[in-house]
Formats: sequence, C-alpha cells, structure tokens
Amino acid sequence: MKFKPIDYWNSQTGFRQLTILAAIFFILVLTFSIIRYESFLASYDQGLFNQVFWNSIHGRLFQSSISSVASSASSIDGQLSPPFYIHLGQHFVIDFVFWMPFYALFQSPVTLIVLQVFLIAAAGIVLYFLARHYLSVPLSIMIVASYYGANGVIGPTLGNFYEHCQFPLFVFCLLLALAKQKWVWFWIFAALTLGIREETGITLFGIGAYLIVSRRHFRAGLALCVLSFSYVSLITNAVMPMFSDDNSRLYLGNFFRKFVKNENPSTLQLLWAMITQPQIIIEVFFNDLERRIRFILGLWLPLAFIPMISLPAWIMSSFPLLVLLVQVYNKSATSINTRYTLGVIPLLIYAVILWWSEHPERFQPKLHRFWMGCIGLSLLFTLTSNPNQALYFLSPYSLNPFVYQSLTEQLAHAADLKTVLKLIPQNASVSTSGYIVPHLSDRRNIIRLEVMQMKDEEGKIVDIDYALLDLWQLQQHNLKVPLDRARVRAGVRFADEALRKGTYGVARVLDGVVLIQKGITSGPEVLSAWSKLRAEVEPFMRSSKEKKSVE
Repeated sequence: MKFKPIDYWNSQTGFRQLTILAAIFFILVLTFSIIRYESFLASYDQGLFNQVFWNSIHGRLFQSSISSVASSASSIDGQLSPPFYIHLGQHFVIDFVFWMPFYALFQSPVTLIVLQVFLIAAAGIVLYFLARHYLSVPLSIMIVASYYGANGVIGPTLGNFYEHCQFPLFVFCLLLALAKQKWVWFWIFAALTLGIREETGITLFGIGAYLIVSRRHFRAGLALCVLSFSYVSLITNAVMPMFSDDNSRLYLGNFFRKFVKNENPSTLQLLWAMITQPQIIIEVFFNDLERRIRFILGLWLPLAFIPMISLPAWIMSSFPLLVLLVQVYNKSATSINTRYTLGVIPLLIYAVILWWSEHPERFQPKLHRFWMGCIGLSLLFTLTSNPNQALYFLSPYSLNPFVYQSLTEQLAHAADLKTVLKLIPQNASVSTSGYIVPHLSDRRNIIRLEVMQMKDEEGKIVDIDYALLDLWQLQQHNLKVPLDRARVRAGVRFADEALRKGTYGVARVLDGVVLIQKGITSGPEVLSAWSKLRAEVEPFMRSSKEKKSVE
C-alpha cells in the first residue's frame, strides 16, 4: 500500500477530528503541567533532567550534581556529591542529544514540560495514520481517543519530564513503518527506541516476538529480538559500568532483590535468576495481587478491555509488563500514573488495532457506546487520582477527612518562594527541598536538602553557600499536602546546628520559607521570625511512629 498525500488526509473528517482531539489534549495537559510547575509541585527528577540538559548545552554532556545525590556512591556509601557526575551510569538516555538544540533556544524546566506534552500529543497523530492503515475512519478515531483518554497516558504526561515520553512517538513510527514495509525507517526508529533508555529493548523484544510467532515478518522479528537483546546486554554490562555501577546497584540489585542476592548483579545474572526461579515470579505476582490487577485493568480500560482477548497483546506486552509486575520494592512500577506505562500502552494499542482489523463487523452501536463509556471512566479515574498532584485544585487529596488545597493559596505561596529564590546568586551552590530543586536547577552546584556539603570541580569538600527550607506545609493551617517529614527534619536540624556554630545565618524568613546563608550573622528580626516558625512547626515534624509513641 502506498503512502497517501497529506492533502488526502486533510480532506477527511477523521483528520479534522484527530486535530481537535490532539489540540484538546495538548492545550489541557500543557496547562495543567505548567500550573503544577508554577505551584512548586514538580519534584526532584524534573530538576535532575533540567540540570542534565543545562550542563550538556554548556559543554558538560550528561553531568548532574542532582543525579549524583541519587547515585549509589551517595545514597548507599555516604559519599558527597560532585558536580561532574555523569548521569549515563544510572540511565543510558542517549536520545536526549536530539532535543538539546531545542532546549538551547529556551533554557528552562518549562521547555522540558512543553517537549514532553508535545511528544505525547504528536504520537497520537502518528497513531491515527497507523490505525488508518488497517481500519476505517471511525475506528481509527476511537483508537486515538482511547490513547488520549488513557489514564496511563495522561497521568505520566502530567508528571515530571522523563525519557519515557519518547516511547509512544518512536514506537508508533516504527509500527507505521512496519505496516508500510518501509524497512529503512523501521530500523531507524528501532535504533531511536533503543536510545531512549537502556531497557527499552524489552519493548522491542515483545514486538519481535510477535512478528516471529505470527510469522508476518519472521526474519525481521528475529533480527529485532537479537538486536534488542544484544543492545540491552551490551549497554548494561559493558557501557554503563564505564560511568558508574549505579544501574546494577540502585535498580537491578534493589528492585529485583527477590531474585538475586548479589547487590551488584548484571542484567544477564538477573535474567538467568528469573528463568531458573519461576516460583518467585508467581510468589511476587500474588503478593499485593489486588494492586497488580488494578494496574493491568487500568491499562486495558480505555481500550474497552480488548487486550484481554487479543493474543498479540499478550505476546507483545508480556515482556515489559512482567518486568514491572515483579518489582516488589518499586511500587511506582505498578502505578497507572507513572512513566512506566508508556512502555506498555503502545503495544496494547497496536494489538487492539490488529484485533479490530480482523473483526470490523463487531463495531456496532452497542459496543461503540461501551467503548466510549470506558474512555469516560478512564478520564474520571484520572481526575479523581490527581496524578502527580497536577489536578490538586480540582480533586481533593482526601475525602475523609476532607483535604483540599486551593489554586490561589498555592500560587500565593509560590510567589513568596520566588521572592526568596531571587536572593540566591546564579553562581551560588544550593541545598534545598525536592520540589524547589527544579526552579534552581539551571546551575552547576545544587543538591538535596539533607546534605550541606559537596565536592567541588577538583574533588575537594566544600560547604554549600545557601540552604532553602520551605516549612509552609508544616504550619498548622497548611497541613494539606503529603510531605517527606524526614528530609524536612534533616533540614531543620542542619539549621539549628549551623546557627549554633555561627557558620551560617538566617538571611530571610517569608511565609514559612527560610533562606540560610553561609558566612553571615542573623539579624534580630529574621532570627526572631525563625524562632517563632521553628516553635510552630515542631509538633508537626514528628513521623507517625513518633506521634504514637508520645501518645
């Protein structure tokens, strides 16, 4: 089948409907994402990737002090973070080089937010052309509506920027090239998909397995399986260890420690452990079974549960889905609102396209209404789950007790935070809370709040210039948002100790925001404000266990 000219598609009602769906998705999701960022609800990883991009366009490819804080050397061995740590030891995100010129034009964390929403929205347009290769216009539009209405698509897109946002676009392009038998483009997009992240070969392996089993393109499927397996093995066992051992220690040794006792396993060791210990897979799956079933049903829901009866869906999705389901110690792997769903959903959607191509007569009004209801239910669940706190002003955090945060209150506090941020020089080193990190991540030296020292460019230990604490959520009338009290306590203890020693002083206190600066003496007014705030938040710094012991 030959490619049709673009003017053909422009003349079709389906393409106009597609444009409307894509525009609605892009505008709404981008609006909510930017509100989330401006509300200081974007978290640590948004700042991590922004610093990776910022360092890279300034000639320091993939370096990040923020990523260093999350490294095994820091989190396990207790070493201080250097600014020259290379993120590729944690995740091999080599495709970022394609987006760096765009970031260089607009150097801001918001640029990554726009990029993420754009890539996800653009994938829906490619999906339409993929669906039209097999299906009628009405069915193709329903497929696209399922994609844009999926909780597993909207939720991650409303979150922090992650490399996974490239998944749907590259995979749909690969599948479109496969449908048209444009083999050069097929292998180009296979390479781009592998470059998203070190384990993305698992998704391609699922596609290759289907091509082999279905015998549609046996040789291409076999080559894709060999390529993906070889790439994952080579990158994780030979290339990434050249930068650090974080991938094996932080992820393989931690999330899969049910299978391997070695704290530094290789991917091949993990694979062999899973093959030779199927009983552990069964044990893990039935542990917290309800959560895993809800996760799978959430993926199937916007597709009217058709993947449940589709053999291609089971073949293709079983590989990446299994990797998620067996991660006992990483609950976000089976959360519908996290980035991991983006590696599975394109496979499920493709399988549904194939199913409908074989059963077009089933598209009757009754099933159409049921399908529309499933998409509506998926949208409702997205709203009520408040993914990544992006819908906090529309959906309460809790109904019993009723816990709600208004947009005006949150933005008013954000304005006070920005006032204090302006007092920190661009070249200064900073230690601060995870959700403030993104707003200060366009600098060389920034780390998380509980540590107040890091290594400089020469590897020498130096004190951080500024510490920024936000205790607003701990004030009694603002106890509305889930908070990591352990890190807040660490920051407050540092402030107490630094003020006692006289090495730091309080530079500003505003609406629960405290700026501490090295080498200054606290003025009487700000010291009084700090003492008052310190006394006010003390009862709310305790963890739930500590509270019970006191009671």
